[in-house]
Amino acid sequence: MAEARRRDAAATRAAILASARVGFARGGYDGVGVREIAEGAGVTAMMVNRYFGSKEQLFAEVVAQIMAEPTILTRANIEAPDFADRIAANLVDITAGGATPLDGFLIMLRSSSSDQAAEIGRAQIEAHYHRVLTEALAGDLAPQRAAIVLALVSGIQVMRQVLALSALTDADPADLRGLLEPLFRQLVRAP
Repeated sequence: MAEARRRDAAATRAAILASARVGFARGGYDGVGVREIAEGAGVTAMMVNRYFGSKEQLFAEVVAQIMAEPTILTRANIEAPDFADRIAANLVDITAGGATPLDGFLIMLRSSSSDQAAEIGRAQIEAHYHRVLTEALAGDLAPQRAAIVLALVSGIQVMRQVLALSALTDADPADLRGLLEPLFRQLVRAP
């Protein structure tokens, strides 16, 4: 009997996380409420609070879950000898016309005006992407170089997918990779 309860609890928790992820990606931290998240999960707002304590803690868990599932800055990409090529190619592919923006990216972008959400996002980025990337870079200024790589990745995502700057959306993907790859290579190389 206890196993059935655990399975139900796990399914409820997963449904709340999935609903929150969709809601935060669509409206950001301030643009979605606990009741809306609960409705999307088929539970009550009280259940959301029972499982996560608060909207802030739920947001932190959603962001932590996303950071644990990297798409562009995977450990395999970061540790590969052709890191710059891989990152440039992945970034261009993921931001191609018609591609759906990554929900983790949208959550961070649409939540950045909230001090609470920005603090949670910053802590998670520093604990995951920035730390892994910094550890992979040899030489001086590794933390700064890693942060610039992250800034380039997010900047391309904004300009190409969110704002749809025509010079980037209409560009030949090979040309974009050719422009980005030397930038990433320069940042990867120790000064």
